[in-house]
Amino acid sequence: MAYKFGIIGAMEIEVSILKADMTVTRTLQKASMEFMEGTIGDTQVVVVRSGIAKVNAGICVQILVDEFHVTHILNTGAAGSLDARIDIGDIVVSTDACYHDVDATIFGYAKGEVPQLGTRFFAADPWLIGKVKEAVSQADPDLHVFEGRVCSGDQFIADNTVKDGIKSEFNGLCTEMEGAAIAQAAYLNQVPFVIIRAISDKADGSKIVDYPVFEEKAAHDCARLVEFLLKNL
Repeated sequence: MAYKFGIIGAMEIEVSILKADMTVTRTLQKASMEFMEGTIGDTQVVVVRSGIAKVNAGICVQILVDEFHVTHILNTGAAGSLDARIDIGDIVVSTDACYHDVDATIFGYAKGEVPQLGTRFFAADPWLIGKVKEAVSQADPDLHVFEGRVCSGDQFIADNTVKDGIKSEFNGLCTEMEGAAIAQAAYLNQVPFVIIRAISDKADGSKIVDYPVFEEKAAHDCARLVEFLLKNL
């Protein structure tokens, strides 16, 4: 099977390293996004900055499927930790993803469940999870990697009370603003996906002055990991 990976980062710093190291064969501008098709190593890829938050992320996946016929989707970037064990610089690999800001409980749905969709949690692809773990063990064995749930919403979480509520409700490892939308769009299109997030903050407002530095390092570390994975498939 010939793989073609769609690589999504919400911000330019999350994909700039990948763009710089890829061989570009085609560029497409659509929905205010720039899709760069080509190769990283011997692997076919399409790299794109989706923009921040859920709508941008979902639209981005659909374009990757319709225009480029990608076989797999990787989401790379930074996230806030929901778990005391997980510190700035650590990596979270999704087992699944969910929304923390969807609420149709008045109609009998579970918190986070999109009505009539049939699932609350979007499962990541086991093969991709294994490949990410393999890449980490080869690229940087000392890196702390955690597998678990990614919780997404159209909010930057920087308050302990909100953070604790999300953790209590969903038992997630990290929170960000795109992963579950990417996961839902991949689920609807039956395309395997995985979310890889480097921790940039503790989702509690602490060290917010240093956040831009942590965010950039986390974004670059995550992109380097994705690059290593693609070159060593």
